[in-house]
Amino acid sequence: MGRGERRRLCRRSEGGDAPPQTMTGLREAGGAGNAAADEEGYSPAPRRRRGLRSGFTTGACAAAATRAACTHLLDGEPVEEVTIPLPAGFDQRFAVEDPRTGDGWASAVVVKDAGDDPDVTHGARVTATVAWSRDPGLDLRGGEGVGTVTLPGLGLDVGGPAINSVPRRMIGEAAAEAVAAAAGRGRGVTVTVSVPGGEEMARRTMNPRLGVLGGISILGTTGVVHAWSTASCLVLSTGGRSEAYARARLPELTDVAFVEMGEFAGHALDRAHELGVRRVTLAGMVGKLAKLAQGQFQLHVAGGGVDPVLLAGLAERAGADAALAERVRGANTARHAQEMV
Repeated sequence: MGRGERRRLCRRSEGGDAPPQTMTGLREAGGAGNAAADEEGYSPAPRRRRGLRSGFTTGACAAAATRAACTHLLDGEPVEEVTIPLPAGFDQRFAVEDPRTGDGWASAVVVKDAGDDPDVTHGARVTATVAWSRDPGLDLRGGEGVGTVTLPGLGLDVGGPAINSVPRRMIGEAAAEAVAAAAGRGRGVTVTVSVPGGEEMARRTMNPRLGVLGGISILGTTGVVHAWSTASCLVLSTGGRSEAYARARLPELTDVAFVEMGEFAGHALDRAHELGVRRVTLAGMVGKLAKLAQGQFQLHVAGGGVDPVLLAGLAERAGADAALAERVRGANTARHAQEMV
């Protein structure tokens, strides 16, 4: 890619604090869209035709920041906008903040806009620092606020930065021109992704439980975050198997809609009511759901047993004949009754 092509994809900083122009180049299924830059100085995420506003992943922001820093390093001039292709299938323009440079390095910041998704990383200043290195190729590192993988099972090297596979590929594509330029000189490129404040953000995520310590993960498979309203749908499950079943039955919902309530059905339902959730789906094994139908809101085994008479009545209401209902009345457990019907 020549300097002219880079100029097409990046808008130069020319002084002043004017916000970037209207977002262009958004090509989604069904047509194109434009949105005005907001007062923060970055283009808002694309708005879906109805409902909530979509946003962009930390992976997309990291790739955009990398593109901006690489362009600055190659051309010696900062840019205020960059355009990158997203795996979702369209090109997206991102505003660039705080471009810096020094001897053999450049950095840039892209502020994450999560749209209307309740994301703890909304507003995060995703930063990429690009530097020439002695070793050929691309060396991707995690800096301040990016977590370190400490346990196996995540598809990432233990001890390495928590940057998932698709963001790694996007960052590699964004840095490809700089890597090629470095190779011609017998050198390589180091890209360090950092998120100031990321360690504090990570405390409000699942990262510590997953063995990702010291910061957030750089995530995303499409580059786009689709917001889902927990006010319209919430799925409460009594355990991991129940949640897995619910996820399989409700594939249109994202992670934020699923909450494992355990034994505390009453507390979970009270909180959902307080927060204005309009619809709650319950997922659980038959025994715990039977207790809930009996009016028990603490579902621990010590809280009491299942009433087979109630189950027999429910079976009759569902169309069971008298003989089957009678057998259910004599069931030893709720699962025993379930196996009968």
